[in-house]
Order: sequence, then structure tokens, then C-alpha cells
Amino acid sequence: MKNLFVKLEDLEKTESKMLLVKFDEEIPEVNSVGNIKSDLTIKELGDMIEISGNIKGIVKLECDICLKEFDYELDFNIDEYYAKHALLDEYSQETELKDGQFVIDLEGADEIDIYDLMYQSVILNLPNKKVCGINCNEGMFAHEENIPDPRMEVFKNIKLK
Repeated sequence: MKNLFVKLEDLEKTESKMLLVKFDEEIPEVNSVGNIKSDLTIKELGDMIEISGNIKGIVKLECDICLKEFDYELDFNIDEYYAKHALLDEYSQETELKDGQFVIDLEGADEIDIYDLMYQSVILNLPNKKVCGINCNEGMFAHEENIPDPRMEVFKNIKLK
């Protein structure tokens, strides 16, 4: 993985307590086609840091039905919170979290890994069922034509006692 970090010191030095970070990198671990792009807003909220923005890009996925590769377009928003200090410490202010949000504990670290944030966000926003298209049915009819499903090859070597 590449290293792309935002130092908390740089955020605290700004008068607005806000930084704009442009992410425009390839993420090979998720099989990205070209660069994954995002304009991120990083805000200091007292003891918390909020990172928000929209992520766009294309990744290569394998269809769960026909096993063919296809391009999947990413276009989603993130809104993540980081706790500057250990979560067990008491905070001076309360921050309301919306449904589906969680807080990442920096455990006293002085920087945030933006590349890792982008990687994790992409992984969490991939579909559970990867299907190349609404009309994909090649895998469903493989049995009818006596064409073996290549995913089942692993079971040929199993021997029962």
C-alpha cells in the first residue's frame, strides 16, 4: 500500500480547522481500473476529526454467476469520524453519529492514513452479490446444457470413506 498521510498538526494550524485533500490514486489491492478519485474535507471538531467526501472510480469484479470480469462503477459518499485520543478517555464535547457511522480510534497517533481510508471505504462499498448485469444467466443454465461449472472442479477430488 502507498502512504498518503494527513498530519493532525497541519489541520490544527489552519485558521478554519479544515483541510481539503484531493485523492487521485490507483488502488491495486481492489483491482481499480485507473485512479480512484475523491475530494475530501477534513474538519477538526474538538476531540474528533471528520472526513467527508465523494468517492468515484471503477474496479474490476468477477461475476458470481458467469465468472466473467466486469467493470463496476463506484460513486458513493463517506463521512467518517476519528477520535484523537483513546475512546476510553472522556471527551469535552458530544458528537452525534448518524446511522451506520462509527468512530475510528487514533489512539494518540498524529496522522491519518488517507490511502487506507480510501481502500477500506471501497472494500466496504462493494456489492455482496457481484453480478455483471441484470440479464446475466449464463451460470444458471450451465447444468441444463451439461456444461460443467468450473467452480465445482474442486469437489471432484473428494473421496468418501
